[in-house]
Amino acid sequence: MGLINPEFQTLPELFFSVFTHYRDQESKFPIARKVNGVYEPISYQELERDVRHFSAFLKKNGIQAKDRVAILSENRPGWYLSDMAILNIGAINVPLYPSLPGNQIEYILKNCGAKAIVVSNMLQLGKILSIWQNLPELSLVVVMNRMDDPIEEVIDLNQAKEAGERYLAEKPWILEGSPAEPDDVATLIYTSGTTGLPKGVMLTHRNICENVKSCSTVIRLDESDRGLSFLPLSHAYERTGGYYLLFSCGASIYLAESIETIALNMAEARPTVMFTVPRLFDRMKMSILKQISSESSLKQKVFYWALHTGEKYHRQLNERGSVSTALALQHTLATKLVYHKIQNKFGGRLRYFVSGGAALPQKIGEFFQALGIVILEGFGLTETAPVTHVNRPEKIKFGTVGPAVSNVHARIAEDGEILLKGPNIMKGYWKDEVATSEVMKNGWFCTGDIGEIDQDGYLKITDRKKHIIVTSGGKNIAPMPIENLISDSPYVDQVVVIGEKRPFLIALIVPDFSKLNEYAAKEGIIAASNKELIENKNIQQIFEKLLRTISRQLATHEKVRKFLLVEEAFTLESGHMTPTLKLKRKAITSSYAQEIDKVYSALNMVYNTE
Repeated sequence: MGLINPEFQTLPELFFSVFTHYRDQESKFPIARKVNGVYEPISYQELERDVRHFSAFLKKNGIQAKDRVAILSENRPGWYLSDMAILNIGAINVPLYPSLPGNQIEYILKNCGAKAIVVSNMLQLGKILSIWQNLPELSLVVVMNRMDDPIEEVIDLNQAKEAGERYLAEKPWILEGSPAEPDDVATLIYTSGTTGLPKGVMLTHRNICENVKSCSTVIRLDESDRGLSFLPLSHAYERTGGYYLLFSCGASIYLAESIETIALNMAEARPTVMFTVPRLFDRMKMSILKQISSESSLKQKVFYWALHTGEKYHRQLNERGSVSTALALQHTLATKLVYHKIQNKFGGRLRYFVSGGAALPQKIGEFFQALGIVILEGFGLTETAPVTHVNRPEKIKFGTVGPAVSNVHARIAEDGEILLKGPNIMKGYWKDEVATSEVMKNGWFCTGDIGEIDQDGYLKITDRKKHIIVTSGGKNIAPMPIENLISDSPYVDQVVVIGEKRPFLIALIVPDFSKLNEYAAKEGIIAASNKELIENKNIQQIFEKLLRTISRQLATHEKVRKFLLVEEAFTLESGHMTPTLKLKRKAITSSYAQEIDKVYSALNMVYNTE
């Protein structure tokens, strides 16, 4: 069926057309969430009613078209309800990551001049109460959780809906007409960025609606589909793909409880499509291999035979367009013995994962493909609403992010930068014409990414322009391909290659401690802590050997001369990752500045004496 209404020009039009379509179909539902350990649906009728009541409440409390209303919440039904209500009255949604500290929230709310905010719980409310005195324009605070003890000037969502219902009964015309135009700003998404203060990306209704339409021609969905949502709705990727796209096609959205419960929730929700990031695939691969390692030697042999059969099958299919009869028979047997069992762990109905947010290592993609799990890697930025490229189900090329979606044009600048043009490109940065002019050149959006387009029109990202390392010898080096080689090792969890204004490259490596401990147990290495483990000479030799091995594939100036093993993972909480799980290179190098200097000092002594 695809889009229920292919003609929508604004998000309220999208919502209205879907609600109208399902008004008399009580068996269909847009959202399901866990209640007392069981997934329970929220009907279209219930959601539409709540949206109307909350919209009326916002209008009664002075929120008008183009006013900014923030949402500070984890993924939950109230997020969808709040978003729809805000957009329904022509206001602008400003989503905030629930992991943000109070000072960053204050900066964003002050920068955008938010008049109201909807928060999820008392923890998030506490952040707002602590900074409210510094926000003269903030006049309304709504908390999604029911409040047992009233707080002055704060109302809970249920009370707000009840007040809105009464107001709507008094003035039923209050929500008539659509205050939103296609080129009005629908949302202000503040990019977390890896450096500097966040900038508010202005995405219009047209930007988002056109992106939903173009994505729907690649990721074909209908009301029989269901997604499992765990990426933050604060991010454009989950919001456009995992929310607006699914909703526009009548698909159901199941809310995951947390990232730790993904495996359980997949088995329960049985999704057909899932928008995710490469980090999840790392976890799933480790989980699969860990389980296989605990099986009998016969089952292990069968698994690895099936894995290699799948690799050969897809390699032959990609190269020739068909496979030999013998290989086809082996693949059929492997499907019965292994692939089906693994697919059942993902719920048994999964058609494909859509991967974005960061680069998907080619070997990870090929691993899952060999087991019959399809991953469509894509590309985009918040500024592009966000999807610009995605691999096609009928032709997947790992190592690329696929061809451009139907209404996006891409070209490569002389310096290798990827430039984009289309109706999905942002209106600009909020109150920042200088920053806008830096990225918008002659109608083209400058992505800051370096890439190349192959003969099939598939885009390959080679690195970030700002991540290019310039050594003290003047050599320009793209770190991402080198990091991908290092992270292929099962002993590596995270890696950052550095060398800006330095004579050589070194790598900061967070080991996979589960694998290291397995190795230590086999070799009789005793360590009381992770710190003691990574200081062990035998453990160090694993990484020395790894760097020697990958150096054969690199030019002299690209070789990683030394490494520093780090005992703590780079996380969001430590300030070393963005909310979309990208590593913050500047923050990491700053945190480990002393250790890095020691490594370079020791290296310089070695090279100066040679």
